[in-house]
Amino acid sequence: MRSIVFLLFAVSLAAENWPTWRGPRHDGTSAESNVPLQWNQNDNVAWKLAMPEVSGSTPVIWGDKIFLSSADSGKIMLWCVDRASGKLAWKQELAPADGKVRKGNMSSPSPVTDGKTIWAMSGTGHVRAFDFAGKELWRRDMWKDYGQFGLNHGYGSSPLLLNDGLVVQVLHGMKTDDPSYVIKFDLKTGKTLWRIERPTDATVESPDSYTTPVLISANGKQQIVVTGGDYVTGHDPATGKELWRGGGLNPRNNPMNRIVASPVVLKDIVYVPTRVNPLQAYRAGGSGDVTKSHLVWANPNGPDVPTPVTDGKYLYMINDKGIVWCFDALTGKEVYSGQRIKPAIYSSSPVLANGRIYITNEEGLTTVIKTGATFEVLAENPLEDYTLSSPAISGGQIYIRTKGWLFCIGKKAS
Repeated sequence: MRSIVFLLFAVSLAAENWPTWRGPRHDGTSAESNVPLQWNQNDNVAWKLAMPEVSGSTPVIWGDKIFLSSADSGKIMLWCVDRASGKLAWKQELAPADGKVRKGNMSSPSPVTDGKTIWAMSGTGHVRAFDFAGKELWRRDMWKDYGQFGLNHGYGSSPLLLNDGLVVQVLHGMKTDDPSYVIKFDLKTGKTLWRIERPTDATVESPDSYTTPVLISANGKQQIVVTGGDYVTGHDPATGKELWRGGGLNPRNNPMNRIVASPVVLKDIVYVPTRVNPLQAYRAGGSGDVTKSHLVWANPNGPDVPTPVTDGKYLYMINDKGIVWCFDALTGKEVYSGQRIKPAIYSSSPVLANGRIYITNEEGLTTVIKTGATFEVLAENPLEDYTLSSPAISGGQIYIRTKGWLFCIGKKAS
C-alpha cells in the first residue's frame, strides 16, 4: 500500500513537457502544482541566458532540452539550450536572412516537438526538421514552392503537430494576390501530403491571420480548426477538405480586421477571438455554413493579440491594455468584467497553472491572478525588459523570454 501511495505521489509531481507555444494541451494550461508565484530579476531565478534579439517565439521544452527560434547575427537560428545549466548546447540555421517588421522579425513562429524531432520554421517560409542532437533531417522552402508570404506585419503563425503530419496555415492578402492555403507535411520526409486553398471574401488587411491552428474532436472525429480571413473553418486532417465554416468575425466589414489571437478549444467548443469585436464560441461539427446553427455565444469584448485561456469552467480574456474579463465558458455569461491589472501593452498570451493565471506585459511584468469567479491579484513580478513571447511552464519552472534574456524562474534543476 505504501508503495502505491508513493507511486501516485511521484506521478503527481512529474514534470510536464511544453512541446508547443501553448503547451501540452495546446491551450496554455499546465497540470503542474509547484509553479513559482513570485520573482524578480535576481530573486527566484535559477539561471538566465543572453538572447541576441527580441522575439515573439515561445521556448518549447522536452526533458532536459529547451528549443527556441531566434534572430541571430542577421539570420534565423534554432537554439537548443541545456535545461539544467542554461547553456547553449547547439544552434542550427533556419533561414539565411532575417527581416524586421513592426515589433517583430522573422523568428516569430514557435517550434514544435514530439520528444525525438524538433520542427521549426521562419517567418520567411523556411521549414526545417532536426533531431535532438542538431542533425538536420529535412528542409522545405515554402516560398520557393508556393510564393512569398504576404502579411502586413510579417508571418507569425506556428505549426500544428499531428501524429502523422505538420500542419501550417498561410492566410494572407495585404501584400499579395496569391491565395491563402493550409498545408500538411510528412513528419519524416517533409513531403507535401496535401495543400488546400482557403477562399475568403475578406479585403485589404482582413485576409491576414497570425493565428495557430488547433485540433478539436467533433462527433468522435478530429478536425483541424483554422481562424482568419473573417472566418473560422473546420478541416479533415486526412485530406484538408473544408468541412464547415462560420462567419461573423468581421460584422462591420472592417478592411483592417487582421486576426492575431489564436482559437482555444474546450471539448467540442472552439473560442474564436477576432480583432476585439466579437469574441465568439462555436460548436465544432456540421457541414457548410454553420454561422447560425453552431454559434454558442458571442461577446463584444475580446482581445486583439493575447490568446484567451480556460480552466474548463471559465474562459479568461486579457486585452491589449491589461483589462481582464471572466466568462462562463459554456454560456458566455460575464462572471466579472473590466478588471484592471497594471496599465501597459499586453502582447504575450496568458498561461494557467495551479489555480493561477500568469499574464506578462511588454515591460516584462508578470501579474499573477487567481482563477475562479472572484478577481484577485496574487503577485506582480518585474523583469524590466521588453517582452513579446509567452511564458512556458515545465518541471516546476517558468521560462520567460525577454529582449535580452531567457529567464528560468524557480529552483535549479538537480
